[in-house]
Amino acid sequence: MTSPVWQRRRAAVATLWQEFSRNKGGLIGLGFLVVVVVLAALAPVITDESGLDVITATGTPLQPPSWEYLLGTDVDGRSVLLLTFWGARVSLLVGFAATVLSVFIGTLVGITAAHFGGWLSAVLLRFTDFFLVLPSLVLAIALSSVLPKGIATIILAVGVTSWPATARLVRAQTLTIESRPYIERAKALGGGHAHIVGKHVLPAVLPLVLANTTLVVGSSIIAESTLSFLGLGDPTAVSWGSMLQTALGSGSVTAGAWWYLLPPGLAIVVIVLSFTLVGRALETVLNPRLKGDR
Repeated sequence: MTSPVWQRRRAAVATLWQEFSRNKGGLIGLGFLVVVVVLAALAPVITDESGLDVITATGTPLQPPSWEYLLGTDVDGRSVLLLTFWGARVSLLVGFAATVLSVFIGTLVGITAAHFGGWLSAVLLRFTDFFLVLPSLVLAIALSSVLPKGIATIILAVGVTSWPATARLVRAQTLTIESRPYIERAKALGGGHAHIVGKHVLPAVLPLVLANTTLVVGSSIIAESTLSFLGLGDPTAVSWGSMLQTALGSGSVTAGAWWYLLPPGLAIVVIVLSFTLVGRALETVLNPRLKGDR
C-alpha cells in the first residue's frame, strides 16, 4: 500500500506537469532536449565511431553536402554529421557534470550562509562576492591553462567558477523559509541543524534550484564551447567548440565551407535556447510570485 507521503509527492508532480504543459515554449524546449539527448546517447549505436579517426576517413576534404555526406565533410574528410553527433556527447557531458558541481557548491554555500549567519555568513558572502566580481570565463581560462588538458579539467574549471549566482539565490530563499512560523516551532521543539535543513529548508529550496539548474546547464555548455574554441579543451575528444576551432584554424571560412561551421554553431544555439525555455517555464511554475503574474 502506498504511503500518504508518496501519494502527495505524486500529486505534486502531476500538478507540476499540468502547469508546465501549459507553457508552449517550455514544451518545445523539452522536446528538442529529449531529441538531442537521445541522439547523443544512441550515437555509438546508430553511427560508426571509427569514422572519427582521421586515418580511416574516406571522404574528400571539405566536400559539400551530398547524399553520401548529408552535412558534408571536414578538412580531414570526416562526416560533419558524425562529428556533430559525437560532439553532442562531450558538450552535454561537460554541461551536466559542471552544472552538478556548480549547483552543489552554490547550494551548500547558500544554505550554510543563511542558516548559521554570524561571522560564517560574512566570510562566505565575501568569498561569493569575490567570485561574482571576477569574470567567470577568465577564471575558467586560467584554470584550464594551468591544469592538464582534458574533459575533467573543463568540468572543474566551469563548475568552480559558476556557482556564486546559485549561492545568492539559495541564500535568499533560505532566509525567507527560515523566517516562517513552522521553522520557529521546529526549533522550539528541539530540532537541530540537520533536522531544520534536511526536513524543512532543503525540500523548500530544491524546486527553485531545479529551475536554476536548467539555466546553468546552458551557460556551462557555452563555457565549454568557448574553452574548446580557444584550444583549451580535450584535444582527443570531439565537441562542438573544438569543431568550430578546427574549422576556423583550417581556413574553412575563407574556403566558403559553410557546412563545417553551421552545424556545431546551430547545435549550440538550439541546445542553449532549449535549456533556457525549459528553465524559464519551470521558474514560472515553481516561483509563486511569477505564478501569480502569469
